[in-house]
Amino acid sequence: MIVLKTEEEIARMREAGRIVARTLNHVSQMVQPGVSTGELDREAELFIRRAGAVPTFKGYQGFPGSICVSLNDEVVHGIPSFERFIREGDVVSIDCGATFDGVIGDAATSVAVGKCRPRVLELLDITKRALDAGVRSAVVGRRLGDISHAIEVVARGGRLGIVREYCGHGVGRELHEAPQIPNFGRAGVGPVVAAGWTVALEPMLNLGTGDVRVLADGWTVVTADGKPSAHFEHTVAVTTKGPVILTLV
Repeated sequence: MIVLKTEEEIARMREAGRIVARTLNHVSQMVQPGVSTGELDREAELFIRRAGAVPTFKGYQGFPGSICVSLNDEVVHGIPSFERFIREGDVVSIDCGATFDGVIGDAATSVAVGKCRPRVLELLDITKRALDAGVRSAVVGRRLGDISHAIEVVARGGRLGIVREYCGHGVGRELHEAPQIPNFGRAGVGPVVAAGWTVALEPMLNLGTGDVRVLADGWTVVTADGKPSAHFEHTVAVTTKGPVILTLV
């Protein structure tokens, strides 16, 4: 069941979202060669807790980190480590959640480190544009399939692989709520979008195939062909005045 949020809940989610956005902004500025993914995680947890929130991911279904840090061919759910160091030319994807006053904000960004191949920079730009297209489609009276289709059109136009096993989702009182929102689909189908929806839209796009596999750690998802992936995400509230991004500074 899709849980509609009240204006008061959405206001609280905006505060949670701001904490997430500020955390991502802060940690992204730390991304440079020689920094470990564990350092990013430690700083993110401190930043979230100083803001009066709790890292949503820490301990979630046993996940050990406060953020997910995924490098290069890692799509999502990378486990931070003090033994894993960022290098020149890497793509670093950071996924962050914060729980504040009983509600959750969830967002992700991908960062190119130093000098990267032009096609890798295109990957990041197209994935961001796919997210923007999804946000613009989260309008009262449209269908869930319209959001998925809008993301897919941008991804296919950029000749990128679309990850199908993982998708966007409702978010708010819980980290994962209904509905699931694939990054591909047919327009005009699915539930009617309604005011009070709060959803995490998150295209995960690859330079090669959309196929993925999970590593032996049980968490880290990687591309099947070893090519880079990018991940961008926002928490969005559907209102009568249009979609509102809650995970902005």
